[in-house]
Amino acid sequence: MDFRYLGNSGLKVSEISYGNWLTHGSQVENEQATACVRAALEAGVTTFDTADTYANTKAESVLGDALAGERRESLEIFTKVYWPTGPGGPNDVGLSRKHIHESINASLKRLKTDYVDLYQAHRFDTETPLEETMEAFADVVRQGKALYIGVSEWTAEQLREGHRLARELRIPFVSNQPQYSMLWRTIEAEVVPASEELGISQIVFSPIAQGVLTGKYLPGAQPPEGSRATDANGANMIKRFLNDDVLTRVQELKPVAAEAGLELSQLAVAWVLQNPNVASAIIGASRPEQVAENVKAAGVTLEESVLKRIDEVLGGIVERDPAKTAQNAPQTRPGR
Repeated sequence: MDFRYLGNSGLKVSEISYGNWLTHGSQVENEQATACVRAALEAGVTTFDTADTYANTKAESVLGDALAGERRESLEIFTKVYWPTGPGGPNDVGLSRKHIHESINASLKRLKTDYVDLYQAHRFDTETPLEETMEAFADVVRQGKALYIGVSEWTAEQLREGHRLARELRIPFVSNQPQYSMLWRTIEAEVVPASEELGISQIVFSPIAQGVLTGKYLPGAQPPEGSRATDANGANMIKRFLNDDVLTRVQELKPVAAEAGLELSQLAVAWVLQNPNVASAIIGASRPEQVAENVKAAGVTLEESVLKRIDEVLGGIVERDPAKTAQNAPQTRPGR
């Protein structure tokens, strides 16, 4: 496993992170989830990403149980706050001081740890003053409950303003967690340049495009049973890729991967890691062997000819519009 610094901080994270969105506490039984975490640890993964909203808090508990007994100092544990949790009351959502204070305390209990290495704003909250949010994060850092602060799916403008406030409050704002893959490159035009300017890294999710870049979805065919496309929670995000043009071109990437000595999923993960602003790529898994396969993308350098061939194959199906980042963030707080 190779490691990279997170933003301009001194914190190193594994190039491959293990995340439990849509799996732990919902799709995957706890025993299997623990087996996936063990596989990640055995492969050298030290960075684990979760969120309080995943499976309505259950995912954090599963991860806390799976990591119990591990040397805490050898792990980087990340979680997030914003989306609704619990019964979904009026203050069970957002980035208010109240919700952040209550959420970090509950997350630490579920994760069975005194602190998280990175605490992330899971989206931008349009209904809470940013000053209130950043001051609450500063309290969390000064109380020793989080070492660093990050965000997820923020625009370049939001990153700049959040970073400005973090500098004034003297807290380390080091990361952004966006969706990023060969098929979804909306961060490249604005978010990445702003992040490089500010000393912020990307910790990217869905590098395999919710499974599409494994090649298992075939043009003209029904999705495989038990796949993300057949799951009520995951189907909404993956549907944008499930058209024959995209799926045909993905199949055409298989010989490109083979020439590079990689499986298609490994090529996909290695591709996002070629971006120097990416500190880590988050992978999920429902089986331990998926973890063992995808971690092989760590440390891989793709030749320029391979990168060029990927762009030629995918052509105009790649989504590059930077406005899509803002569209992924709710304009009002979501309710249950």
